[in-house]
Amino acid sequence: MEKLDVLSSPMRWVVRRLPLGRSRDALRGLPIGHPLHPALVQVPVGAWLSAAVLDCVPGSRRGARVLVGVGVLGAAPAALAGWVDWAEQPPEHMRTGLVHAASVTTAVALYAGSWAHRRRDGRTVLAKALGFTGLCAVGVGGLLGGHLAYRQAVGVNKAESVPRLLEAGWHPVGAVADFPAGVAVRRQVGEVALLVFRCEDGRLRVLGERCSHQSGPLSEGRIADGCVECPWHGSVFRLSDGANVRGPATAPQPAFQVRVDGDGIVRVRLPGAGRSAP
Repeated sequence: MEKLDVLSSPMRWVVRRLPLGRSRDALRGLPIGHPLHPALVQVPVGAWLSAAVLDCVPGSRRGARVLVGVGVLGAAPAALAGWVDWAEQPPEHMRTGLVHAASVTTAVALYAGSWAHRRRDGRTVLAKALGFTGLCAVGVGGLLGGHLAYRQAVGVNKAESVPRLLEAGWHPVGAVADFPAGVAVRRQVGEVALLVFRCEDGRLRVLGERCSHQSGPLSEGRIADGCVECPWHGSVFRLSDGANVRGPATAPQPAFQVRVDGDGIVRVRLPGAGRSAP
């Protein structure tokens, strides 16, 4: 549905310019190491599902009304986190995200109407009907959210497979002279691309070269203050240990140990490499 791109571009522009400050990385889930949105959606979905159960139990009107309201209010932070994640995706993922958002927005509107009618006498049947319809809409949204996460791999750590693609032990990546100070160099060890950077004081830093967010080429990124910035979406990683300093990436980069042999050959090793699938 490429026609959805007409909506995606202006909406992404708006989301990226929201004055969120440091809270943007918190909404992305950087402090917890994975996207926050899937955790936040448990509040509205859980509340609405529980309200549906109570709607089938006589004498539970008040409890169901409270739960519907909790779901409507809890949908706001979940939606904000979702939009922040959405704005950093490629076009094909953004299209799915728009339909997902439309389904959930429909659900919120239906539940808001249900909540309003539950406060009025004689509107119980309509309120329940709106609630059950909203539950169907949020179910569709959840199905599309699962498609985004598990089929299109949105929010997945793209560097997670690196330890399984490398053999254990030390691997040569070139001579010291091959790495001029202050210049990012890309090297390949088996199936894994590496970023090799020689600091002005002679120390060598080696990270997995493909960004954990969307596999952007870190060797083409800007390096400053001991960090490298992904040229695609602006994630920042510390060269010394691969820690992610700024999102949208929520997972760190694989950081390699480095040694220089007596003949000047640089060798690298990734702790935990060579792990095989069960």
